[in-house]
Amino acid sequence: MSRIGKQPIVIPPKVKVDVKGRTVHVEGPKGKLQYELPQRTAAAVESGKLVVHREGEDAQAKALHGLSRAILNNMVRGVTEGFVKKLEIHGVGFKASVAGKTVTLNLGYSHPINYDLPDQVKVTVEENTRLTIEGPDRQKVGQVAADLRAFYPPEPYKGKGIRYVGERIIRKEGKTVQ
Repeated sequence: MSRIGKQPIVIPPKVKVDVKGRTVHVEGPKGKLQYELPQRTAAAVESGKLVVHREGEDAQAKALHGLSRAILNNMVRGVTEGFVKKLEIHGVGFKASVAGKTVTLNLGYSHPINYDLPDQVKVTVEENTRLTIEGPDRQKVGQVAADLRAFYPPEPYKGKGIRYVGERIIRKEGKTVQ
C-alpha cells in the first residue's frame, strides 16, 4: 500500500466532508472546496475520518492513491487553517497595490501590471512592498504567488525583483574595468 494513501485524514469538528460518487466536497470556516477523484480511487467517511481506497495494485493506482489522499488532506487543512505565501518586492520605485480583485504592480516598466485574482484568494499589501497571499486552496495560492513573482523574478546582479520572503538570491559580480 501507499504509505501516504493508507493514512486516514482526521476531520476537525468545524469541517463538513461530503462524498458523492467521485466528488468530495469539503466545507469549513475558511471556505468551500471540491475535488473530483481520479478513476482508480474512492473515498469514504468512516467514524470521523476520511479514508481513501484504491482499485488495483499497479504503480499508477498506488501513485493516484497517495496523490488523492494528499490533495484531500490539503483541502481539509485549507478550510480550517488556510494557506499563506508571502512575497517581497525589492527595487527603487517598485510597489504594489490592491483594488478589489485586482493587484497592480509598478515594477519599473513603462506601464503598470494588472493581475486579476481568482476566487477565494485574497492579497494584502503592507508598506507597498510586502504581499501576503491567503486562501483555502493550496494550489491556487501557490499559483498566484508564482504568477506575481514571474512578472519580475529577482535578478542576480542588483537583486531587484519580486521574491518569496526568506528566499536567498545568489549575487553575481558585475564586469570589471581593466
